[in-house]
Amino acid sequence: MPKISDKKREHRRQQILEAALACFSEDGFHQTGMADIVRRSGLSHGAVYLYFRSKDELIEALADDRHRREAVLNSVAQGSGNPIEGLHALVRVYAQWLTDPAGEARRRVGIHGWAEALRNRRVRASVVEGIDMPRALIVALVERGQHDGLIRRDVGADAIARVLIAIFQGFVLQKCWGEQLDIAGCMAAVTTVIDGFLTTKSDIKRRART
Repeated sequence: MPKISDKKREHRRQQILEAALACFSEDGFHQTGMADIVRRSGLSHGAVYLYFRSKDELIEALADDRHRREAVLNSVAQGSGNPIEGLHALVRVYAQWLTDPAGEARRRVGIHGWAEALRNRRVRASVVEGIDMPRALIVALVERGQHDGLIRRDVGADAIARVLIAIFQGFVLQKCWGEQLDIAGCMAAVTTVIDGFLTTKSDIKRRART
């Protein structure tokens, strides 16, 4: 068998992943077979199985790909020197992701992954890992804000992080259901939620008296 270049090998791998993404997005994990993915990829069975031995390997590879993409999104917030601005930056980048038509298939496959996580431990571990990345980032930003006196200390950083993540998970569901979301209005509402965690003048005065 003639050797192929690394560039060609990576291109074929992505070709297979894109085919799997399209199939999973349309029919879910259980209604999609390897034969469907092979047919969608336009490659031979042998070529596909050379890269991925099973449907589970494809699911895990797509999860890893999603984690890498989310790490890029999260890096935007990490680059901010002000923790409050970091939180708002995170809202903005996820709002852009919600409105990106090219991300529709990935959003749908993500929801299928949440359902599969209820029965498959390996998928659950991957889903939790994906959630833990933005959660840890938000916790770090909130803790910095609390340390600097910018964010209230009577609410736990982890609780704030989970609330914000839950809000965005709900948006993903509504978007994939075909709801007509006013993203700008929704993001303004999220900003109001974040502002509710900020330290007020009365909080500062209260701390000064104790």
